[in-house]
Amino acid sequence: MRFLLNLLWFVLGGFVMGLGWWLAGVVAALTIVGIPWARACFLIGNFSFWPFGQEAVSRRELTGSSDFGTGPFGFVGNVVWFLVAGWWLAIGHLSSALACFVTIIGIPFGIQHLKLALIALAPIGMEVVPRERLHS
Repeated sequence: MRFLLNLLWFVLGGFVMGLGWWLAGVVAALTIVGIPWARACFLIGNFSFWPFGQEAVSRRELTGSSDFGTGPFGFVGNVVWFLVAGWWLAIGHLSSALACFVTIIGIPFGIQHLKLALIALAPIGMEVVPRERLHS
């Protein structure tokens, strides 16, 4: 079932939003100082291509300890990200979610877009892990 949901997601909009994340990552990487944001963009971009069966969680939650991306520098990075690119990607996911909510079949896809819109606001310090890893 996960494969089918991911395939439908990819064909019906996930591909476009994943490309949006990758474009933001390429632009961030070109600035050199944006490499931490680029890493997050490519990570979340891959998650945006195939979201079903995975979860994005804070590395602090996952490891139980703070690191560079989950501490004060990560907070500042997320503020800069939000001002520069985060709200654009969030708007893209929100508009995609609204389009998905028009049909009953699109509701699970709309929910995924809402999750990705929240992640788009503050992606620094997030890690994408298989759902099974969270519950084991």
